[in-house]
Amino acid sequence: MIKFQNVVKNFRRARVLDGISLEIGLGERVALIGSNGAGKTTLIRCLLGEYTHEGEVTINDLDPRGNRTAVLGTIGFVPQLPPPLKMPVGQLIDFSAALCNTNPRRIHDIAKRLGLDVEDILSRQFVRLSGGMKQKLLIAIALGREARVLVMDEPAANLDPEARKIFFDLLAERQDSATMLISSHRLDEVSSLVNRVIEMDMGKVVLDDKVADDVSLSGTLACRIVIKRFEPAFAKAITAWKFTARDEDLVWEGKVAGPDRLRFLGMVSRYSALVGDISLTENVR
Repeated sequence: MIKFQNVVKNFRRARVLDGISLEIGLGERVALIGSNGAGKTTLIRCLLGEYTHEGEVTINDLDPRGNRTAVLGTIGFVPQLPPPLKMPVGQLIDFSAALCNTNPRRIHDIAKRLGLDVEDILSRQFVRLSGGMKQKLLIAIALGREARVLVMDEPAANLDPEARKIFFDLLAERQDSATMLISSHRLDEVSSLVNRVIEMDMGKVVLDDKVADDVSLSGTLACRIVIKRFEPAFAKAITAWKFTARDEDLVWEGKVAGPDRLRFLGMVSRYSALVGDISLTENVR
């Protein structure tokens, strides 16, 4: 469904994406993690056809740059930063609904579940809404269509705790009918939802871990992590998982139970700038 083949993107002399090759199939729910500057947002913008690049990007065999209207009509997208649209809210909802042939009322209903009553703000310019209101409306627009692909870049960043919970409940309702690509700094928030974790660092994929929806309780992961320098906070966190260190505390090895895989990766993702290499080998006892 989604395919990246040897994708390279440079901004002047800086290489932001360095030979990315990935395939994301129907029904996969992917957490895209990594530190700021890892290349996550650039990868998403290439997927949406916003950037030129080397290599090939396709969604359902369509090039998103050459077929933007057709591709965007099938995607529910929530950007990291809301666009500075001066369009009134009511007009934005109607335009978005028409683009994907859906009923605007569905967008209204989802916004209301998130705590945003759009009936009160239909004539207000989108750009004049608060950050939380913009995020709720963009989520409602993305989820209010029958999109088979949901692409979300830090979607819960501006939501209050109650709205965050409702948002992830809404995603869970779609988990059997949509392919999801969710960029997030907080893997713990999406760990119960996703079945694949892709970590990026310096424009490359450094971890691609698929997790079965019915992880065996007897499954274990043998894990080896190499860090770039000693960091007391990381040492404390990894020791809590009963990992042991060698090579001047730069190499850490241990085992993780299958059901704890995503919780463990969520912990490691907080130190993604520190991790030089990570390997996971699955064994079933």
